[in-house]
Amino acid sequence: MNPRNDTEISEFLLLGFSEERALQPLIFGLFLSMYLTTVLGNLLIILAVCSDSHLHTPMYFFLSNLSFVDICFTSTTVPKMLWNIQTQSKVITYEVCITQMYFFVLFAVLDKFLLTVMAYDRFVAICHPLHYTVIMSPRLCALLVLVSWILSALHSLLESLMVLRLSFCTDLHIPHFFCELNQMVLKLACSDTFINNVVLYLVTGVMGFFPLTGILLSYSQIVCSVLRISTTGGKYKAFSTCGSHLSVVSLFYRTCLGVYLSSTWTHDSQTGAFASVLYTVVTPMLNPFIYSLRNRDMKRALRKLLCNTLSPQ
Repeated sequence: MNPRNDTEISEFLLLGFSEERALQPLIFGLFLSMYLTTVLGNLLIILAVCSDSHLHTPMYFFLSNLSFVDICFTSTTVPKMLWNIQTQSKVITYEVCITQMYFFVLFAVLDKFLLTVMAYDRFVAICHPLHYTVIMSPRLCALLVLVSWILSALHSLLESLMVLRLSFCTDLHIPHFFCELNQMVLKLACSDTFINNVVLYLVTGVMGFFPLTGILLSYSQIVCSVLRISTTGGKYKAFSTCGSHLSVVSLFYRTCLGVYLSSTWTHDSQTGAFASVLYTVVTPMLNPFIYSLRNRDMKRALRKLLCNTLSPQ
């Protein structure tokens, strides 16, 4: 018997990773530790940038914004999953599901824009060092972040409004640990999703293509500029200034590509859920370590912050 159409649905069921009760404490402990590490690590980055006047530059301004977005990004999914495990409930209301989906898309797209802005910042710093302070003025930096927020919010709002027009079936089981857009639109809707699919792939393609193109263009110019440097030491110094950012970009896009390929090549929803952990939890958790371990100024600022915090007054 086919599931009937029901436009008055009030809740979904998040299936998570496993039905085994014995595994729930392990999953809870693992995700709680990763979430706390993510929040603490990114919060330390923000505090270090704010407290050290040497880090009041465009590069670290964008980095602190990226850390804030990473905290918010992870907080849209993990706390609800931890709450469901703790209360032994899989329920998420329709309103909370739509809200979670909105903020998830918002911060995911915002991550891409901020990484693109940071690539542009490195391009100006290496290819136009004499004009860096003039080009990357505080006004332009604030404008770039503001535009990134606005575009991300509009994209997320469009996707959410497209979901609100749909009606859903009585089979409301989401084979994921959060309300992921594709799982809701493509798997659970009873109404026609053709327009949603067109908008989803068109807008997602545009929002993915232009940031990635901007990053690739910026680094192609950086590479060409660095290769023109005659000394080995000069080349190393130039590459070292963007090594951390390049590592984060590589990690973010490789995990996103892994999620896309896993959803394309396999119909196993559990595989997609596990792959999503890479960019929703693991990547935001690793970003602070990458920037702190590969950046001398950041390590100095973090040591200064910790010493000031732990030393008696």
